[in-house]
Amino acid sequence: MGSSTLINADRLWTRLMALAEIGATPAGGVNRQALSDGEIAAWRRVIGWAREAGLTPSTDAAGNLFLTLAGRDRAASPVLLGSHLDSQPTGGKFDGAAGVMAALEAAVSLAEQSDRPARDVIVVAWMNEEGSRFAPGMMGSEAFTGERNMDAIRAARDADGISVGEALDRLHQALPDVPHRPLGFAAGAYLELHIEQGPLLEAADCAIGVVTGIQGKKTFQVVVEGAEGHAGTLAQQERRDALAAFARMASALHAEIGTVDADIKFTIGRVAVVPNAPSVVPSRVSFSIDLRHPDNAVLDAAGARIAALCQQNAAPCAVTVTPLVDAPSNAFDPRLRASIAEAARAQGHSAMEILSAAGHDARHLAKICPAAMIFIPCRDGASHVEHEWAEPDHVAAGASVLAQVLRELAFAPGIAV
Repeated sequence: MGSSTLINADRLWTRLMALAEIGATPAGGVNRQALSDGEIAAWRRVIGWAREAGLTPSTDAAGNLFLTLAGRDRAASPVLLGSHLDSQPTGGKFDGAAGVMAALEAAVSLAEQSDRPARDVIVVAWMNEEGSRFAPGMMGSEAFTGERNMDAIRAARDADGISVGEALDRLHQALPDVPHRPLGFAAGAYLELHIEQGPLLEAADCAIGVVTGIQGKKTFQVVVEGAEGHAGTLAQQERRDALAAFARMASALHAEIGTVDADIKFTIGRVAVVPNAPSVVPSRVSFSIDLRHPDNAVLDAAGARIAALCQQNAAPCAVTVTPLVDAPSNAFDPRLRASIAEAARAQGHSAMEILSAAGHDARHLAKICPAAMIFIPCRDGASHVEHEWAEPDHVAAGASVLAQVLRELAFAPGIAV
């Protein structure tokens, strides 16, 4: 089947742009953070589109949204496909949302054009992939796969002191007509479409990225404790300046960890200073560390040095280093990757293999079932920014490839991967 017969590209683009109106920023981006009023509104809109096509919504204790197209054998392991609806505070229209809307379009087109599939097809929007409001990210997929405890997830708080538990309860209260299902269930396969969030596809003038895997990632929260003092009266040698200690740590970390090799990615992305007053010696600094590398051995060795480097540069302050995320590099299912490449070839789209430098929920699904990802280009490789952009033709191409692979899995008597 040609790509034009597999999906309705105009409907997909129209819905994607309509979704982008929820949380729209003046600069053309999206601020729709996890479990916010904006995400609740996005749920309502997406659920409405799904119900129009006969898909049934449900949710779970982790705040994941499921939209089910019922198959002939309800006991067979379903095909899952989707991404996430939450964004960065100054995010774009496509990160996450394109994957959910492409999955919904693939499932809706399947319902419109085909006999009932052999197994359930479930579109999913995972809770808090971004980790911008609540840290760490990917809470929904980690809870679904049993990698993170719900008590720990519910206890996490945002900058305003609101807990995930409080926000989850509010989400579910706002949508009382969405039934609950148990947390976690067997899946036959998982597919996720996403913008690349990098420049390689655009540079190669390539429409489809067949994602080989995701590079490893570790994150840490570091807290430096000093003591407040008057900026005009406290002598330098008597100070326990938490910001000065942070500066030494940051310099040492960048000098050693940030220069391991050309593939290392070391980032201090968030810093909070207390009391953050012009004439007061800072008493407390908390900061985040994001460390990534495709080679797990290199990643582990670099991660093991972080606590020691912080301790070596802390005096006369105290420091606590708390690991948050430890996600090794993974490879996606080779037969699903081959199906994606073949679908792209059959539809006349250029395709290339590509490693994901960013993390995605598919990383966690790959631990419980065959999983794969489809990348599409984004302009200048820019993502997590308000000017993030993907061309309509690329969105349609990716969704059409997704739809073809979905049909192969949905009508198979057994998941043939």
